[in-house]
Amino acid sequence: MYTVVSGQPQKLSHHFTLPKIISALFIVLAAIWLSAAYSVEQGLLLLVGAALGITLYHASFGFTSAWRNFILDGRGRGLRVQMLMLAIAVLLFFPTLSLGEVFGHPVNGSLAPLSLSVIIGAFMFGIGMQLAGGCASGVLFTLGGGNARMLLVLAFFVLGGFISTAHASFWANMPALQPVSLVKTLGAPLGIVVSLVLFAIIAALTVVIEKRRHGELEHEKATTHKGLERFFRGPWPMVWGGVALALLNYLTLVISGKPWSIAGAFPIWGAKISSALGVDVASWQFWQNPGNAKNLASSIFSNVTSVMDFGIIAGAMLAAGLAGRFAFKFRMPIGSACAAVIGGLLLGYGARVGFGCNIGAYFSGIASGSLHGWLWVVAAFFGNTAGVYLRPVFYKNPQTAPQIKSC
Repeated sequence: MYTVVSGQPQKLSHHFTLPKIISALFIVLAAIWLSAAYSVEQGLLLLVGAALGITLYHASFGFTSAWRNFILDGRGRGLRVQMLMLAIAVLLFFPTLSLGEVFGHPVNGSLAPLSLSVIIGAFMFGIGMQLAGGCASGVLFTLGGGNARMLLVLAFFVLGGFISTAHASFWANMPALQPVSLVKTLGAPLGIVVSLVLFAIIAALTVVIEKRRHGELEHEKATTHKGLERFFRGPWPMVWGGVALALLNYLTLVISGKPWSIAGAFPIWGAKISSALGVDVASWQFWQNPGNAKNLASSIFSNVTSVMDFGIIAGAMLAAGLAGRFAFKFRMPIGSACAAVIGGLLLGYGARVGFGCNIGAYFSGIASGSLHGWLWVVAAFFGNTAGVYLRPVFYKNPQTAPQIKSC
């Protein structure tokens, strides 16, 4: 992953005024339009997406880099913050999901079967994370921050997700067990205890490994920004990001009735583009499913995941402008371009057959008490390990380029 602008946050200048204006106007006007044309909930979800984009950018909150740092260097700070994020989410999600409703509206968690396709898809996604230089959330917010290389990754992320829908029947016939929910199986209180114990064990293991390798734990880098200036311009402590993401995911559950996801929108985008080009997508078995057929026939602006994805990009663009770090560049070595293409395809294909990405399966799946989330993260971690050792094939200096600053 690589930084949009290297070094410490720079002093704001007129070069960053236009991105701030464009992104702020888009967020406000799009929220108003969505509220009027579709529903107030859609407008609110765009704002939640924008808040997610700001959080991801300012907190440099990543999954790919956190896993790579642990795999290569034994540094576990990123993983520990992820465990904190999951702990907060579980404390919020489990009681609500146990009730089945909030403010009179039904809510449902991100549940999926314990399938061989989860293992294969998550492993593919893990490799894709390291080759592409980002996860699902990282691709969107880094694109919003001005990293034009992520346009290439996103294009093939969409293509990979779309291609996977042509093979839906094959993956549906993979050996599988029924979805298992800790909330339903153990009840919310015991499910919370079990989850918190698992998070604590993982965090403790990272502490032991990091201290053995380095003698001490890694600390946050110092910043000259304080108070409100730091809030608006960043960088935020990673812990702020973990807390904010957990709260915003719960807000998504309350508003939309389901947790935050990202990659589910991409096959829809690919199908709509293909349909416009004359491909008879509607005849495919996957797109004949009532829910998928509805998504194909409806506007993408009626799709919750799509709207939130647009919000993430706009929010990250606003954050980059406020930080004085927005810079749109598209120059990349051929190896980096090849990794973007292959990584994007693996991300898109793996996310769909694996029942989600690092957000929909890992974050929201575990927050929902779904055991498929735990299965996904184990397989994805092994995929990341393979991806880390494949990076030298594409990058002369795989430790430093390309690296999205947070993912």
